[in-house]
Amino acid sequence: MELDREQDVLRAASMYYLQDLKMEVIARHLGTSRSTVSRLIKRARETGLVEITLRPASTRAPGLGRSVSATFHVDAYVVPVPDSSSHIERLDQVSMTAAKLLTSWFDSDMVLGIAWGTTLASVSRYLVPKPTRGAAVVQLNGAANMRTSGVDYASDLISSFGTAFGAAVHHFSVPAFFDFSDTKAAMWRERSVRRVLDMQRRADIAVFSVGAVAGAVPSHVYSAGYLDDADVRVLHDEGVVGDVCTVFLRADGSWQDVPLNARATGPTPTELQRLPRRVCVVAGDNKVAPLLAALRAGVVTDLVVDEVTAGALLEAAEPTPLRRGRARTGAASA
Repeated sequence: MELDREQDVLRAASMYYLQDLKMEVIARHLGTSRSTVSRLIKRARETGLVEITLRPASTRAPGLGRSVSATFHVDAYVVPVPDSSSHIERLDQVSMTAAKLLTSWFDSDMVLGIAWGTTLASVSRYLVPKPTRGAAVVQLNGAANMRTSGVDYASDLISSFGTAFGAAVHHFSVPAFFDFSDTKAAMWRERSVRRVLDMQRRADIAVFSVGAVAGAVPSHVYSAGYLDDADVRVLHDEGVVGDVCTVFLRADGSWQDVPLNARATGPTPTELQRLPRRVCVVAGDNKVAPLLAALRAGVVTDLVVDEVTAGALLEAAEPTPLRRGRARTGAASA
């Protein structure tokens, strides 16, 4: 019965959107009422079978997508937004696009790695439920800090992805940053921690944003008690512009000798590069510098970014050699 109903949804949507038939005609074809056809078409939109996209005639998104792809050797999905859009409006549009892409990419028997943060929390609100079998969602970096456990924030975020995909959830119950690097080394030998680390290494898709040190909207790691004043001074002295999965990057993409990274719990750029698909979701002018650093560090294969930020990224880019794990070709724009 359920299969028959889904076939009716597909037939109704195809006739309405592809053949431009009126609902009365579709109702006669399906042997049902006009109100039932209306419900079938609504269901097609709600389940993502039909996606409606408004693309302003003056948008630069397709051209920007091709330029970003050619410059950085990533698949670029540039989301059209008016120049006058607020930061929240840009974030919402980028989050909706990222959620749709993730739903199309993630499937049964796959592992999805999630790095917590404000942007991913926004993406989670637009996920369309997609039941899977044998799939898992794993937290990529710890969340506890000096002020709070951080568990509720990260747990709710990771769980929302698990719920959307009907996947098993693996939390990472360690601090975002250890006080001492040797404490981290000891914890990394614990079997319970090693189990989560192994799941992270098995991820088919990693999803993250970039954290920005500066800007009107500071990233969560810089505004929620994860760093003390001494840490902030070290970041400034080291020329750090932001982070990926709470691993700090300089403008040129270097990270290995930044002292705080020895205490960070997120995967390093080298570890991220081993994963097949690495999706970076970005919205906002203050993210340009850390995004450029992430691209130079070679941690991104797929970039979802708003039109305004994409333009600023290209303006800021210089011909610095890229550290790439592998290259992907064939940009798209959304």
